[in-house]
Amino acid sequence: MCRSIRTLRHQHDPATTGEVEAAARQYVRKVSGFRQPSARNAEAFDLAIAEIAAASQRLILAMGGEVEPGPDRKPPARPRPDGEERHERDHRLGRMHAHADEPVTAPSA
Repeated sequence: MCRSIRTLRHQHDPATTGEVEAAARQYVRKVSGFRQPSARNAEAFDLAIAEIAAASQRLILAMGGEVEPGPDRKPPARPRPDGEERHERDHRLGRMHAHADEPVTAPSA
């Protein structure tokens, strides 16, 4: 389905109304094929988001989860590898890269 929709029902962390709405918005975008609706379709787009958010909230509550008022909480960004880790990964994967005093060259066949 849509990879950017996060799981909202967690055992120890309630979902927020902002997260439920963000997931509903992503679903409507995926189904409609539009990131932003035209002026003519804006009302239908917003109504679909509201209906899906309400149904999602009912589902979470019915399954024993919690929904609290609040904004969308973005998940923490994954830590990026430092230069040395990146260099080791380049070697391991056979990627082209430069060393400190060497130019990048194509691998020989």
